[in-house]
Amino acid sequence: MTEGRQTKDRQTDNSFVSECLYSDSLSAGIYVTASVLLEYLFCPRFIYFMNCLGIDQNEDKRFKVLKGREIHEGKERVNIDYLRKRIGCIDKEIGVYMESEKYHIRGEVDEVLTLLDGTMAPLDYKYAEYRETVFRTQRYQSVFYGLLIRENYGKEVKRGYICYTRSRNLLKEVQITDEDFVELQSMIKEIIDITQRCYYPKGTRFKAQCIDCCYRNICI
Repeated sequence: MTEGRQTKDRQTDNSFVSECLYSDSLSAGIYVTASVLLEYLFCPRFIYFMNCLGIDQNEDKRFKVLKGREIHEGKERVNIDYLRKRIGCIDKEIGVYMESEKYHIRGEVDEVLTLLDGTMAPLDYKYAEYRETVFRTQRYQSVFYGLLIRENYGKEVKRGYICYTRSRNLLKEVQITDEDFVELQSMIKEIIDITQRCYYPKGTRFKAQCIDCCYRNICI
């Protein structure tokens, strides 16, 4: 087991994703993180307000956010070895930072798991309760980490795992397909486009989210 190892960027053949989605002249030097992806999934206009207008969200940081940081800082102490064995995990690496210049993404994966079938998978800790479903934001965060693993290790990633610490470390599996990677890259492309071209994107189609949005007074 290796902890905290920074992996080398190794190329892999991702023929399911078009090489032409990014313009090098526009996207050079820009990297999307999982946190930015979550903001985009909540509403694409968050990217416009934050990256183009420089308007941050109100900084009355929620208890859950702060507590979530504590969980991530101390996640090595969470003993879920019995769960790892149940899913066929034969090796793990903790706190692995990775980048992909090809897809303009970077981030630290809580745990990188090697499975019995030769594939690899991300394990992400959430300071949250499991509420009968894996939310879209959580699902695509797993896809995001899966793409990082696929790029840096050159291994197949067919699934990810989420540990809900407020549900007694309940472990849920997320299936990851090639179509998920294609959809993810489309999201990354739009995040970069909004940031570079500063165009005003369509807002979320889930209007209930607008009620307590920090940008509701300036969002048209």
